[in-house]
Amino acid sequence: MNKKQECSAAERRFATLRKLLMEGMEEYREIQDEEIYRRIDDLLQSGAGGYIRLSEREELRQELFNSVRRLDLLQQLIDDNSVTEIMVNGTEGIFVERAGQLFQWDKRFAAKEKLEDIAQQIVGRCNRIVNESVPIVDARLENGARVNIVMPPVALNGPVITIRRFPDRPIGMEQLVRWGSVSQEAVDFLQKLVCAGYNIFISGGTGSGKTTFLNALSNFIPKDERIITIEDNAELQIQGVSNLVRLEARNANTEGKMEITIRDLIKSSLRMRPDRILIGEVRGSEAIDLLQALNTGHDGSLSTGHANSPEDMLSRLETMVLMGIEMPLPAIRRQIASGIDVLVHLSRIRDKSRRVMAILEVLDYDETSGTIRTELLYEFEEEGEDACGKVIGSLRVRNPLQNHKKLERAGFTVKTGEAAERTGLQRVNGNKEK
Repeated sequence: MNKKQECSAAERRFATLRKLLMEGMEEYREIQDEEIYRRIDDLLQSGAGGYIRLSEREELRQELFNSVRRLDLLQQLIDDNSVTEIMVNGTEGIFVERAGQLFQWDKRFAAKEKLEDIAQQIVGRCNRIVNESVPIVDARLENGARVNIVMPPVALNGPVITIRRFPDRPIGMEQLVRWGSVSQEAVDFLQKLVCAGYNIFISGGTGSGKTTFLNALSNFIPKDERIITIEDNAELQIQGVSNLVRLEARNANTEGKMEITIRDLIKSSLRMRPDRILIGEVRGSEAIDLLQALNTGHDGSLSTGHANSPEDMLSRLETMVLMGIEMPLPAIRRQIASGIDVLVHLSRIRDKSRRVMAILEVLDYDETSGTIRTELLYEFEEEGEDACGKVIGSLRVRNPLQNHKKLERAGFTVKTGEAAERTGLQRVNGNKEK
């Protein structure tokens, strides 16, 4: 029997056992997990599925349980800490990302109907809807993993499910430094800016690590402040903050009503006495509300956005503002220059590693040229590759910070000379440097 025939036989055996398991279990959701396992064990011992090698029995037992109570085949990948992305291309195949490398999994869904059931199960748990009328939806799993689902008729090869899995324990700056994503010097610099209440915007492409970096950066926020997070899908994992409010947008119902947008949440958050507002990602017209919040006393706020470079991010912000309000371009640029203090740009480079490529200071709006002036503070400089093809490089200082007002108000002072070009900051009043 060749490998293809073995797979077909295994699929038929699994289908037979699952059908027997489901008989008389229409209300299986009310049955305890232990009872389901007991029924599976009875089935396996009865020989209903034919001869099963002892080495395969435990795996089959878990697969049967997952097919009834959890997410079927996908549960094995979701429980695997080494998996960062799961891509289900209908019944044609499942692709998995591990350690930055993409490969096709040796398992797949045989029936489109089973995939549709899983999609409904995922969206139902977070009170969302997906069907032919609403074929595209964003959702999340119980472990915080982000899910995007595209259903027929939009998806031609069947239900497409993309799951981005986040680590069970949030990644901190210490880990990012060990991985070489950012230098310790830049981390010390950013820590002081966060403590002092600088508005920081994180840009980068898909999969560049924006949400991870925002999570790590948020750990520098003083723990006695009131933080409000606003997201399309709750992904941020803020640690150690007791006064934390988490808000999540809501899609419209089947009648096109009851939608709660990011714009609605930002407006509401301003009445909730926030010290800091963290917006998971800015994608559209909510950019104008973010800028208005940044320009009305909510210093120290953080957000992210998709862009290929810091300059592109500034241009995208202009475009997104125009999606929400008709406003002269110079006025928009003044709002951006006044609201955002620092841009941090991340990228996923050719060796699949994620790096901070640049840190820029947003200075002001130049009336003469009609542009937003920026100053490059740190820049990633590539030095070559090692024997394994890993890119060697470091984040180099280019210019010192010019805007010191928030630092001084927060109790920091600015050194002069060589030290100013490196970190340039220390705590005054005899306190130890943070």
